[in-house]
Amino acid sequence: MFTKEETEAVYKAIYSRRDIRSFLPSPVPMKVIHKILDAAHHAPSVGFMQPWNFIVISSQEVKERLAWAADKERRALAIHYEGEKENKFLSLKVEGLKEAPLTICVTCDPTRGGSHVLGRNSIPETDILSTACAIQNMWLAACSEGLAMGWVSFYKKNDIRDILDIPPHIDPIALMSIGYTDQYPEKPLLELANWEKRRSLNDLIFQNKWESQ
Repeated sequence: MFTKEETEAVYKAIYSRRDIRSFLPSPVPMKVIHKILDAAHHAPSVGFMQPWNFIVISSQEVKERLAWAADKERRALAIHYEGEKENKFLSLKVEGLKEAPLTICVTCDPTRGGSHVLGRNSIPETDILSTACAIQNMWLAACSEGLAMGWVSFYKKNDIRDILDIPPHIDPIALMSIGYTDQYPEKPLLELANWEKRRSLNDLIFQNKWESQ
């Protein structure tokens, strides 16, 4: 059982967590990083397959190459938007990959557990969903430790594989920049940029059948 204060702390981390793009150069103690990765490692996974690995990147040269890969893809994706939407998209920062003292590449191994993983045979993508649970644990743990984290998700997977020497069958799911920040907004950055607003929860809840209120 949780005390009232412990319960409130859990919800505080959930509601205050943000995707951050600006970081201070202050180093993050590896003891704290290990705690955050241990929290990720305790995420639920389908069939208890634990498909994740974590590549902790501190090399500035490697971070520069990752930032290049992300910026290249960002510019390629900009063609899908027009006018103000394009300007807003191009203004999204990937410099956090270079600014943050650490970046963690979270990967997914679809072969872990063998060819028959309990619960995954019918829905193969549950390995990626399990990895996403680990990322969420990382994010909440980082938030509770006073750290900021930013998820960079636009890049060509083969670029990241080449830069980090990742085997071809392993999926690089996310690049998570992590560090301290002095810019921690009250609302998500994309909401502040008027990219999108949080949808009404009531409109997303159905009863018994799709679109049945």
